[in-house]
Amino acid sequence: MASGDLRDELTCSICLNIFTDPVTLRCGHNFCLVCIACILETQEGSGLYSCPDCRARFTDRPNLQGNVTLRNIAEHFMNFQSTEVEGAIFCTNCINSPVAAVKSCLHCEASMCNNHLRVHSKSPEHVLCEPTTDFSRRKCTLHKEVLKYFCSNDRMCICVTCCLAGDHSGHKLEPMTKASQKKKSTLKNILKNLALLSKEVDERIRNVQKRRSEVQERAEDIKEKVANLFTDIKRQLEILEGKVLGEISRQENQVSDLIRQLEIQKNELSLVMCHIEQLCDLTDPLTLLQECVSVQFRPSEEMGNKVQDNDDDQEIYVGDMDEGLISEALHTGLSDIMSFVKRQIYVKENRCTRLDEDTVAKNLLLSVDKKAVFWTQKLPDLGQAELPVRFKNCSQVLSLESFCMGRHYWDIETSKHGEWRLGVSYSTLERGGDSSYLGCNDKSWCLCRSNNNQYSVVYDNKETKLGHSVTCHRFRVYLDYYGGRVSFYELCSPIRHLYTFTAQFREPLHVAFYVCGVSTFVRIAY
Repeated sequence: MASGDLRDELTCSICLNIFTDPVTLRCGHNFCLVCIACILETQEGSGLYSCPDCRARFTDRPNLQGNVTLRNIAEHFMNFQSTEVEGAIFCTNCINSPVAAVKSCLHCEASMCNNHLRVHSKSPEHVLCEPTTDFSRRKCTLHKEVLKYFCSNDRMCICVTCCLAGDHSGHKLEPMTKASQKKKSTLKNILKNLALLSKEVDERIRNVQKRRSEVQERAEDIKEKVANLFTDIKRQLEILEGKVLGEISRQENQVSDLIRQLEIQKNELSLVMCHIEQLCDLTDPLTLLQECVSVQFRPSEEMGNKVQDNDDDQEIYVGDMDEGLISEALHTGLSDIMSFVKRQIYVKENRCTRLDEDTVAKNLLLSVDKKAVFWTQKLPDLGQAELPVRFKNCSQVLSLESFCMGRHYWDIETSKHGEWRLGVSYSTLERGGDSSYLGCNDKSWCLCRSNNNQYSVVYDNKETKLGHSVTCHRFRVYLDYYGGRVSFYELCSPIRHLYTFTAQFREPLHVAFYVCGVSTFVRIAY
């Protein structure tokens, strides 16, 4: 049964609301207890009682039998209706049961259901609108009239009186319905643009999610490698610990061995001294001389010198722990472990990188070791040839060496002032024009320091400001050629990551510098 039909069956024919404490007459019709009691009270004077629905007559006042089943159904229906229209606006005239309103009258400031709307006044001043509880919002605060027009100049809704006399005289006015349609058209255009932007964001999300999967796979691989590396490091440290402790124990045992040797010598001396004392006690000269001939005694000086020599030779080495030897063993072992770690992570430190003098711009000075480049205000006449690879109108330089595989890093020192750019570039970078500057093309990636002491990164002529101020003047550039990453780090304490570019490199990459400003320089650190 539909909700509307069920409501009709549960509606009292007297009060037209949902049954409250329903009771049944003998004829079978149901009414609210209060409603039918009032009807019977009015009929009591005539002595005849009748059913309001079927007009069935009763000679005596009928007993009102409560209908428990119908009451439960009515209560369940009321609860269901309250849940169904939660947050809705109800008819002002339906008092006993909540009925959702379909319209509100701004003149009466009342909301109505379909039944009450049919009998509501149709006069023009009774303006109908969508159901609302805030009637003041739809009326002019000054004249208390219904808002009907929109003032484009003041961007506000106004009433008729405001149009005829007031601050809006001479303004561009139009009915609210027309203004609303225009606004809807504008909003639809905005919505269309936002839909396109949403598609772009979705595409970026898919790309990032794809990248995230790749990063997660790489992260798992790196985690496994790092775990294995630390396992090997722990094993080698345990071996080194055993070696160093063994050396300490060996030096400790040397002292004990010397003590044992000296004790043996002392025992030997005691035996000889005892024998000599016995000979000295002899009174018979013949026996004494014969005993001395049969037993050869070394002179005391010779025996004492031997003991002294042995003592001096060994005490030189065991008088103290040889910490130098222990330190050397520890240092050598740790150096071997560090060499092993560097071989495992395959990152090469490039200290041999030199700058290419054939590419350096004429307003730059190259250091003798070709590691640093300085900006000069005047162009020096150094007899530099006009080479096609030399930068023409931008103070830049590329490195002589290039990278086409593997992972590398190099450290850079910069001046404390001036403007510079440092990064990587293809050798096919233009040598003249605006597109020759680092980052202003798709052939170079760079970190920039501006004169206002702020960082930014530039690629393909798109600059991204970084939320960092310059705090130190040493940097590290990390290049993973196959991984397609160029990262920049500030070598402060602690090291701070600034930015990472991701790309698919198609050509060998060179170290690239740009410097501008008095006393500005960039140097590849040793």
